[in-house]
Amino acid sequence: MYFAVISIFPEMFASIRDFGITGRAVTQNQVTIECINPRDYTTDNYRRIDERPYGGGPGMVMMAEPLAQAIDDARQRASLHGCRIDKAHCPVIYMSPQGQTLSESKVLDMAEYDGMIILCGRYEGIDERLLAQYVDSEVSVGDYVLTGGELPAMVLMDSVIRRLPDTMGDDQSAEQDSFVDGLLDCPHYTKPHEFAGMAVPEVLLSGHHANIAKWRFSQQVERTQARRPDLWQAFTPNVQQAKWLKALAKADSNNR
Repeated sequence: MYFAVISIFPEMFASIRDFGITGRAVTQNQVTIECINPRDYTTDNYRRIDERPYGGGPGMVMMAEPLAQAIDDARQRASLHGCRIDKAHCPVIYMSPQGQTLSESKVLDMAEYDGMIILCGRYEGIDERLLAQYVDSEVSVGDYVLTGGELPAMVLMDSVIRRLPDTMGDDQSAEQDSFVDGLLDCPHYTKPHEFAGMAVPEVLLSGHHANIAKWRFSQQVERTQARRPDLWQAFTPNVQQAKWLKALAKADSNNR
């Protein structure tokens, strides 16, 4: 998968390009990450990419022209890497708190792209004309504001890369994460058997895979109901989960 990141701070992306699962995906040629600095498309001696906003107000606004040229270059590079250059296969995505909130379902959709061009804003934002003409979608990582789009871009890239085939080593690790089936993840344990007076639940030591699966699901339900009731209200169980829920409800009724 191909990623072109347009940022005035390309050095920040060494953390995702060179380390961990994402770095391994780059090393194994499963992913290509290229950073493009819009300052390289300026014509003045100061390499200026921002100006005061029309109408007055605080801060600076990133100018449309250098960003447009950077996006055009990114599209050419994406094409050379085999991407189909349209919004269905290699969209231009602007990281913005005004965008659609990133979710696991959206990540899974993005993992089907040939690539993506990610635009990282700074200052007070980007000239609206650039957004209207060049950007296919806006994505947010939450209802808060950061100093720039670089950290959100890395969150987006990490979440997508780990969903690509064979990047996790064990694909089940990603499939069992929180939100994948609409519920929060269950608790996990490893050695030693006892820590701080707390022992590993016996069911996990039983070797009975059906009972372990049922227990883990019950823990997911309990956590989701307690911590994210909004997710619980939207949850639709599959056939097996519906059976487990019925058994859990019966056991709860008997214990009252």
